[in-house]
Amino acid sequence: MKLQQLRYIWEVSHHDLNVSATAQSLFTSQPGISKQIRLLEDELGLEIFARSGKHLTRVTPGGEIILREAGEILRRVEGIKKIAQEFSNQRKGDLSIATTHTQARYALPKVIQGFIEAFPEVSLHMHQGTPVQISEMAANGAVDFAIATEGMELFSDLIMMPCYRWNRSIIVPRDHPLATKQNLTLTELAEYPLVTYVFGFTGRSKLDEAFQAQGLTPKVVFTAADADVIKTYVRLGLGVGIIASMAFDEQVDKDLVALDGRDLFSSSITRIGFRKGTFLRGYMYDFIQRFAPHLDKEQVDKAVAHQGSRKSILNLFDDIELPTY
Repeated sequence: MKLQQLRYIWEVSHHDLNVSATAQSLFTSQPGISKQIRLLEDELGLEIFARSGKHLTRVTPGGEIILREAGEILRRVEGIKKIAQEFSNQRKGDLSIATTHTQARYALPKVIQGFIEAFPEVSLHMHQGTPVQISEMAANGAVDFAIATEGMELFSDLIMMPCYRWNRSIIVPRDHPLATKQNLTLTELAEYPLVTYVFGFTGRSKLDEAFQAQGLTPKVVFTAADADVIKTYVRLGLGVGIIASMAFDEQVDKDLVALDGRDLFSSSITRIGFRKGTFLRGYMYDFIQRFAPHLDKEQVDKAVAHQGSRKSILNLFDDIELPTY
């Protein structure tokens, strides 16, 4: 059994069982990958992938278990490489982050700019997706950090730490009836068609909970993962927008009015998470603290060392007053 064979089966399983696409991503040949997978299966006496002719069709039950173990081995190998890099060159390496559009567009630019200036030899990679996809990428080791508001609680092998609270704004065109409204209520808001985030994105659950608590059914006519897209459709008159307050730019959005929604919806907390057992290099600690100043090395190490449940890890930060945006 070779490490290369384990990497091949792992990559094939994450390229929709497409050997050609896998070969292209790994800069190798399709026949070479197919041969190595067959050699591994012959050695194990077990098919990892079911086939129809020359095509892989699904992962076998035994293959699923082998792939989990292969993923763990590959993550440990990467961990060993990180340890070696930390001692050979502390300011050179890679950092991969998975996050949502709102975080990438509004919360992270200054953080990343400062980080790159401080660590010019660190290659930083950003991936965007749904909160569940983001958390899954961190859980399976595809990225170092996940930054999101929703979804991370679904993955028990993530260490999650709170970064900041944020509130919502209701946005309308300047000539909209609500533009000059004082003390807007949920009942009044529910009378209008709404344009907001897709369920599972950017604190959407808090919005739904607020309406449900008052027995109201909001008329959500359009959803999107991108706050800029939501603002575009508000401008077209499709409905009243509800977005993260940080996504409203007074200079860029001069044609819109933002109404404070903090009295209508409870605040949400954005968290940063990474897989248990991750070796954190010095620049990784630096990135975390740039994004969330209260999460210094001591606080992060405390969370890493804690042996309790995910909820009890979050309780470690109860005494910290999070910044609010």
